[in-house]
Amino acid sequence: MAVELNHTIVAARDKERSARFLADLLGLEVEPPFGPFTPVQVANGVTLDYLETTEPISPQHYAFLVSEDDFDAIFARIRAAGLPYWADPYHRRPDEINRNDGGRGVYFDDPDGHRMEILTRPYGSGGD
Repeated sequence: MAVELNHTIVAARDKERSARFLADLLGLEVEPPFGPFTPVQVANGVTLDYLETTEPISPQHYAFLVSEDDFDAIFARIRAAGLPYWADPYHRRPDEINRNDGGRGVYFDDPDGHRMEILTRPYGSGGD
């Protein structure tokens, strides 16, 4: 049996706002609501199901593998929105991108403090 990630739940103060934030930056669509969830589906069929909560939110990390062209488009939207961004998940290298494994990567936070990442090569894949 092949095991695949199907969906994950993302806690949010305002599920519509947070889903729209991610979808707009990544060039995706917010899917129709499913029960209490507002889903955003990525190309491999995985959905991030935003769920509204009033409880404290523990920031999580979500990484998205993108093409070089998509990286350029998404990074342009990040910059146009005036969002802070970093080359690392610890926010120690502001206003930089990384070049890990011969690709490019950048981190930014969503409205609830989740650490979002776009990268063009999987970590450990080698490269120049």
